[in-house]
Amino acid sequence: MVDFYFNNTVRPRRSLLSVPAINKRALAKLKTLDCDGVIFDLEDSVAPDLKDEARNNLLAFFKDTPLAGRETIIRINPVSVNVGQRDLIAALECGPNAILLPKVEQPSQIQDVADLLAEADAPDDIKIWAMIETPKGILNAASIAESSHTEAARLGAFVVGLNDLRKATHVPAQPGRAYLVPWLMQTVLAARAYGLDVFDSVSNDFHDLDAFAAECDQGRAMGFDGKMLIHPAQIDAANRAFAPTEEALAEAREIIAAFAKPESVGLNVINSNGRMIERLHVGQAERLVAMAEIIDHRKAEKP
Repeated sequence: MVDFYFNNTVRPRRSLLSVPAINKRALAKLKTLDCDGVIFDLEDSVAPDLKDEARNNLLAFFKDTPLAGRETIIRINPVSVNVGQRDLIAALECGPNAILLPKVEQPSQIQDVADLLAEADAPDDIKIWAMIETPKGILNAASIAESSHTEAARLGAFVVGLNDLRKATHVPAQPGRAYLVPWLMQTVLAARAYGLDVFDSVSNDFHDLDAFAAECDQGRAMGFDGKMLIHPAQIDAANRAFAPTEEALAEAREIIAAFAKPESVGLNVINSNGRMIERLHVGQAERLVAMAEIIDHRKAEKP
C-alpha cells in the first residue's frame, strides 16, 4: 500500500510535537493527537542515567504503535560521544523519517552522520535534520544548508532552538522576540537558499495560548513551515497558523485555472483579473492546494 503522505513531496509540517522518549505516558497519548509530526527526544529532556530506558521505550513504541500519516523524527545526542552513537543505532532500528541532530555548527557534523547512515545501509529516505541553536550555528547556517547539495546528502530541514541560543547570547525571553528576529530570519534565508524546510523554535509557556498563537502568526509571517511544540495544548494553534488560508487557496486555484486555459499554453506571464502572474507561481499554487488536500484527507480519516 502506498503511503499517501510520505511518498508525496508535499508534507504538512505545521506542528512538530517534541516528546521525551523517557515519558511512556506521553508516548501512549500520541495516537490521539493531531500533530503533523513527532520529535522523539533522546537528548536534553532525558537524564544521563535514563538514556538506555528511553531508547528501549522508543524501540517498543515503534514496534507496537505506528503513527499513520504523521512524520516521525528522533532527536539524538551528538554522535561524537558514545551515547549519541547508541542513540543512532536505536533510531535506525526504529526506522523514523528523520534523525534530528542537536547543536549543529558546521557541515562536517551533517556529513559524519550521513557517512554513518551509509555504512549502516540505512534507507535513502531517512533524512537528517539539523538543530540550529548556537551562535556558531546561526553564523554558519548558509554553509550548513549548502551541505544538502553535496553527494549523498540527506539534510532535509532546519529546526531553530532558541533556548540554547538565548542562554549563549544573554538575550532574554521577551514577547515579540524582537532581538531574536534577525537570527531567525537569517536561518530562514539560509534554508530557502538551498531548498530546505525550516521550523520555528518552541515556546516554553504552554499556558498562555493567546501569546503562543501570536508567536505562531509571527513565525508564519517570517516564512517558517511550522513550529516545534512542547505540549499538546499548542497543536491546534500551530495547525491553524501554518495551514493554507481560504484566501490563499482561492488565489492558488485561480492561478492554476488561468494557466490551464488553451490561450495560456506556452506563455510564461499572463494577465489574470488585472494582475500579472508568472508561470513559476503555478508550482507554488499546486503545492498549496496539495497541502490543503492532504490536511483535509487526514481530517476525514480521523475517528
